[in-house]
Amino acid sequence: MRKVIAIVIACLCISADWVRMPILQEPNSSNSKIKATFLYNFTKYIDWPDKYKEGNFSIGVLGTTPFYNDLNTLLSTKTVGNQKFEIKSFANVESITGICHILFIPAENSAMLPDVLKKMKGKSTLIVTEKIGMAKQGSAINFIIENNKQRFELNKNNIAKYNLKVSSTLEALAIKVE
Repeated sequence: MRKVIAIVIACLCISADWVRMPILQEPNSSNSKIKATFLYNFTKYIDWPDKYKEGNFSIGVLGTTPFYNDLNTLLSTKTVGNQKFEIKSFANVESITGICHILFIPAENSAMLPDVLKKMKGKSTLIVTEKIGMAKQGSAINFIIENNKQRFELNKNNIAKYNLKVSSTLEALAIKVE
């Protein structure tokens, strides 16, 4: 009887580790999908100037990141009003060209934020980051993890600098930063 119990416990321990392994790999992927969904929903609650309501709705991603693929997958069949989504990947700040409605800066490229702010001056681009403190340093929206949940900070002053208007609904969901 002891041998049977020992074998069952050993099998449970092995299977528990085996089952846990994919879960350890999954959070980055699922977190990336959650952020992609947030970005899509931001388009519903932020108003861009009229000249930005023509052509494709462009979302740029600064640098290489798996987020680009998740964003492409999510938005390939969706629209903002009558605008189709166009997802662009920019290797560096100098390569950012044309109209970019939203520019996502992954945590590993946060040091580029000051250069991005200079490049985007006078344009109506929603700058979204994912590193603590970035909303105070110039981004409009910054993803954070709070109590093991994906949340976002919103700096209304930074949004206003880029001639964008945010709905009160989005403001109510955000952690406000000044």
